[in-house]
Parts: sequence; C-alpha cells; structure tokens
Amino acid sequence: MSAVPKPQFEPQAYLAVNNIEVIYDHVILVLRGVSLQVAEGTIVALLGANGAGKTTTLKAISNLLRAERGDVTKGHITFKGERIDQLNCSELVKRGICQVMEGRHCFQHLTVEENLLTGAYTRGGADLKADLEKVYQYFPRLKERRKSQAGYTSGGEQQMTAIGRALMARPQMILLDEPSMGLAPQLVGEIFEIVKDLNQKEKVSILLAEQNTNMALKYAGYGYILENGRVVMDGVAKDLANNEDVKEFYLGFSSGERKSFRDVKSYHRRKRWL
Repeated sequence: MSAVPKPQFEPQAYLAVNNIEVIYDHVILVLRGVSLQVAEGTIVALLGANGAGKTTTLKAISNLLRAERGDVTKGHITFKGERIDQLNCSELVKRGICQVMEGRHCFQHLTVEENLLTGAYTRGGADLKADLEKVYQYFPRLKERRKSQAGYTSGGEQQMTAIGRALMARPQMILLDEPSMGLAPQLVGEIFEIVKDLNQKEKVSILLAEQNTNMALKYAGYGYILENGRVVMDGVAKDLANNEDVKEFYLGFSSGERKSFRDVKSYHRRKRWL
C-alpha cells in the first residue's frame, strides 16, 4: 500500500488549517491532525461520509466548537497569514469569514428580509439597501418572499436565505456546509450555479463541505477527502473525480464485482490510500 501523499502547503495560504486536533468533552477525539489549504478566489471541496469530520472542521475554523464543548487542542489555523483560532465568532465575521451552517438555521419567526439583515449586524447599517438588492439579484425568489416568515418558506428558499444572510456580511470567505442537504436535484444544481457565480463575480473564496461528491467535484478546483477525522486523499478536483477508489466508494461506480454494504462497513475494500 502506498502512503498518503503529503500536500505541498504554501507558506502563507489564504486559509490554512495546520495539523489540528479537535476533542469534545475533553475525551472524544474527532479530528486527528487535519491539514488543508484554500487559495484566494478558489472553491475547495471537503468530502466524506456522514461523521467523517467535515462539519467539525468548518466549526473549528469559524470557532463554533466551544458552544458544543469542543476545542482545538493541537495545531493552528491562519487566515491571510494571521492566526485566527483564538478569535471569537463575531471577530472572525468582521475579518471576512462567514459560515453557512448545515440545516440552514434561519430565524423561523423573522421574515426573509429580517433574516438577511441580521447578516449585516457586525458591520453596522451602511449600504444595507444596496446589499439587499445584490442578494435579491442572486436570489430573485427571496425578493418575492421577503415579507414571509422564514419558517413558512421551503427548504430551498431557506438555503437561499442562509447564503444571502452570509453575503450581507460582505465575506471574503464562506464556509458552506452541506448546501445540497434535503433539496431536490434541480434545486441543488441551481444553488451550486449561484455558488459558482459568487466565487467568480464577487471573488468570494469558498470551502465547501459536501456528501454529494459528484456535484462538489464538478464545481470545486481542489478537494480533500476525510475519513474518521483524517485527510486520506487530496488533489485537483478533476483528478479525484477520475480516481478509481473515489469512483467506487464516493461516486457509486465500480470497475469490478459490486461489493455489499457489509463489505464496505467491514473495510473489506481496496482503500489504497491507507
């Protein structure tokens, strides 16, 4: 078995996660030395099955772990060359990092527009009207539903609201967690097209955590695959999409005899990267 190739890290990447370890409740080791980088102006995919550590990695970057009794106990995280792992959440938003959480987490009793306005809280009230109009340009459906309570909108509209709320903070980087969850395939494609436009037109860098490997690799330039809290493979998105192991275990293709779930669960599989 070949060893996992070591990623070639730049000395001052835009976002750099350097060998972090995360422990919950002082005993549960969730991340086991995760390292990754996001270059400025790119989309990077963080892939893996449910429970692999994708959400924990994003929360470590945005410093949301403490609310769940988690801590980064080893390693460090830098943004634009400066350490950020000791900053609180509001300070990170001011510096340009916003997380769109898994499950949307809209304020159900507020209107769509009120939800969007909460995204601008840390930067004050300047140019709110112009920023709202920009969000509505990307999400015309939200303009139609702006006076509706967010709790009475569809899952897709709530996902749009969550992304729009992050845009109101004028982010330089968005941590996007499972944007496809619970959405119809057509709507998933629409959301990813908007993500691509935000990256290209607004120059927002994006770290995207996704179980939908096929869709994530279609839009990302680079990808990391997590298993059991470790990075087990990384590379250019097109190369990962063409990798036989990735095809078999994350894209659902197999060049040989189909394996049962029991085989996969028992690790009777190829996994050349381990």
